[in-house]
Amino acid sequence: MNQSLRETRNKAHKFVKEYENAIKENAESQSFLNDFFDIFGVNRRRVATFERPVRTDDKGVKSIDLLWEGVLLVEMKSTGQNLEKAYKQGKNYFKGLNDNDLPRYVLICDLNEFRLYDLDDNGKDYRFELENLITNLHLFDFMNGGSSAEIDEFELNEKAALLLGKLHDTLSESNFTGHQLQVFMVRILFCLFAEDTGVFNRHQFVRYLLDFTKADGTDAEMHLQKLFQILNKSANDRNANLSDELNAFPYVNGNLFKELIEMPSFTPSMREQLLECCYFNWSAISPAIFGSLFQSIMDKDSRRNLGAHYTSEENIIKLISPLFLDDLQNQVNAVVKLKQENIRNQKLITLMNKIQSLTFFDPACGCGNFLIITYREIRRLELQILKAQQSNENQSHIGIDIDPQIKLNNFYGIEIDEWPTRIAEVAMWLTQHQMNVEFAKQFGREPDLLPLKEHANIHNKNALEIDWAEVVEKDKLNYIIGNPPFVGKNFRTKEQANAQELVFKETVKSWKSLDFVTSWFYKSAQFIQNTDIN
Repeated sequence: MNQSLRETRNKAHKFVKEYENAIKENAESQSFLNDFFDIFGVNRRRVATFERPVRTDDKGVKSIDLLWEGVLLVEMKSTGQNLEKAYKQGKNYFKGLNDNDLPRYVLICDLNEFRLYDLDDNGKDYRFELENLITNLHLFDFMNGGSSAEIDEFELNEKAALLLGKLHDTLSESNFTGHQLQVFMVRILFCLFAEDTGVFNRHQFVRYLLDFTKADGTDAEMHLQKLFQILNKSANDRNANLSDELNAFPYVNGNLFKELIEMPSFTPSMREQLLECCYFNWSAISPAIFGSLFQSIMDKDSRRNLGAHYTSEENIIKLISPLFLDDLQNQVNAVVKLKQENIRNQKLITLMNKIQSLTFFDPACGCGNFLIITYREIRRLELQILKAQQSNENQSHIGIDIDPQIKLNNFYGIEIDEWPTRIAEVAMWLTQHQMNVEFAKQFGREPDLLPLKEHANIHNKNALEIDWAEVVEKDKLNYIIGNPPFVGKNFRTKEQANAQELVFKETVKSWKSLDFVTSWFYKSAQFIQNTDIN
């Protein structure tokens, strides 16, 4: 069954709630496994057998609790029983299986603890408890045709950059360049993340490419153009005779697919490179790396050193923690500890209103790293408050009554180059989606991302040549954050010198002796005068 990641996560949440108190193997194990398979859209009866008889070296015939031939063997035990012994028992059954039936994975479970062994990786095991199932769903990608593997973050980031960079270079070498290439790549990036993170249905984009485009790539241009146009149309605006496959794609909105651009003419190798990108697991890429990953596509030399040209997450946290994050976290901690429920409830509401109204501005935002991390951390504070409110009310149904309220349009940025500007917008949307997934883990329901209803206010302008009040109103702004480009006075370009002169010429005659980066500090100091901006 081809189901969305959102549906998988929602099923997993219900599964955890249903079985969190199950303790008896005989009474629960088979219904437990049937429902477990259903999480992934798999009908257990079609692929796996209960009580599969098997003859080992021991006398008599034993029964395997569940066998999915060639894929998975499951041994169920009651809570608290020896799972190491159960694993040895499961491995012992291999003696009575044909080579073609030998599974890659062994799952040992006592209805609370899960131990998954990957025999193609020297029996490497992954252990977690039922309450943490949702955060470990990726381990069971093999249930619907994928593969389960431990994630090496740096290796994955580098591979992602190389895959995208290769596609970008091939398109560029075909004379598909400039604005058209940048818009095209941003759209492809969105589609790649969308189908792996639950915005689209699982494998929806790659399946469309495989089913509708020829191997020689000659019609890929036409089909991608058609898809981009559909992603910008609501259900009411779509052609009544549209194919089911195209109509299944959601309406994205947000102007991401609005512009009608020229499309590249594909060759067989271009199509294969795009498919290689599709086969990569984009859900494993951290939001913190979005900006630097996307920016590296443009720069061959930086693809194997993603940290060379962006501010790391660690350093961003070091900056925003003393500026506002530590204080907000301390306020949350203090309110949650209050003993009087009525006072605690009121203060939680007040604190929620406060963080939901905060606005942030990065006047040199690049691909949006500072805004991405700040948004993520504010959303995490919101989750803590919502969880405390849920605990206070003791309402298990609270998930149907609440929604996250931190708005993307409370985040402002200025970036001089078009490519990073577009990337920052998309990265903020994708980060919003990932935080919606975090919300769903707690409350059992994932807010709809599509159609896009809001966006971060990222302006493609020269921050030194405009009045920042044109971007964000002073009386609405709380914090200025960022890491402006450090360019020494002896290394600035003519254009940079001209922009710096605009900043200082009326007040600082000796501005030529100042490094380029001081322009942002000076403008910030001027901007926050007689305000409460930090």
